[in-house]
Amino acid sequence: MAINTAEYRMSTTVDLRYERAVERTREELAKEGFGVLTEIDVRATLKKKLNEDFRPYIILGACNPPLAHRALSSELDIGVFLPCNVIVYQAEERGKSVVAAIDPEVSLARTGNETLRLLAEDVKARLRRVLDAVDAADRGADGRRNGDL
Repeated sequence: MAINTAEYRMSTTVDLRYERAVERTREELAKEGFGVLTEIDVRATLKKKLNEDFRPYIILGACNPPLAHRALSSELDIGVFLPCNVIVYQAEERGKSVVAAIDPEVSLARTGNETLRLLAEDVKARLRRVLDAVDAADRGADGRRNGDL
């Protein structure tokens, strides 16, 4: 499985319908100790506020309390980066979804705080495992994609 990276995020495209991808993302975040503190239904918000149609798209604000506590204890202003945003949206291709997460190493690189650098490595590894697990959810024992159409 290839995790796509850009300067600020990690992402994967999965053969899961949007609703199932959101469900699997929540499950995998919980396995890594993250609770979803905030949830923004971008599609519903844009429809309500602007009367614009948009693809299914959700922003999950995920937080791992012990890691957040360590980060805040190291630097109070680090709260501007919390919680970690994880997004799920319907891909252009039917039956596929994109799952992406912020890259905390990139976000926190400029702090110069060694404690935060180490925490960012840990959070990134956990978020990468979430993406890997969501991607694996649509594969059979032989590694081939199942889809859920």
